[in-house]
Amino acid sequence: MGEARQFVEEGSSLYLTFALALAIIFLVLASQFESVRDPLVIMFTVPLAISGALISLGWTHISGETSLNIYSQVGLITLVGLITKHGILMCEVAKEEQVFKGVSKVDAIVEAATVRLRPILMTTSAMIAGLIPLLFATGAGAASRYNIGLVIVAGLGVGTLFTLFVLPVLYTYISGGHRYHEGMEGDDGEPEAVKPLTDEPPQPAS
Repeated sequence: MGEARQFVEEGSSLYLTFALALAIIFLVLASQFESVRDPLVIMFTVPLAISGALISLGWTHISGETSLNIYSQVGLITLVGLITKHGILMCEVAKEEQVFKGVSKVDAIVEAATVRLRPILMTTSAMIAGLIPLLFATGAGAASRYNIGLVIVAGLGVGTLFTLFVLPVLYTYISGGHRYHEGMEGDDGEPEAVKPLTDEPPQPAS
């Protein structure tokens, strides 16, 4: 009876924590991209990653290895912050392509997916490799570490796969696009470097 009451209390607090995490991430992304649609595209990676984590929990729960407890809930909250990074990498490059080079949304997101493919795969591999020891933990507290590791590893793997294929499609339909700012690029087509501020007065022309 006590365990059931504890699970209900933990579940209700999880919903509030999860909602606050999503709201904070959305507001930060909206201020960064100066848009509401781009953060929506990025936030679509969250349910995709969580679906992978819940599927893995469901498979292992059948054998009694895991359950939706406080440790797996902490893993889900951590997964939200990790998986949104992939969408940020792609949307940021797509925005720069439109603002500085004036390309279309489709061409921008294709270029962003091409450029950011290697960084996304490398960071995901590094994160998963760092969490693999949790899946083989033994001794006291091994079950809690296994729950956290399984949720994050499975969520990152499935979420990354969906991000690479689903996010570009969503970007072409949902993103509002960004205006091309003429004169922002240099002679080589790259964004012009911002000149540092200085206190020295301008020199008179000779």
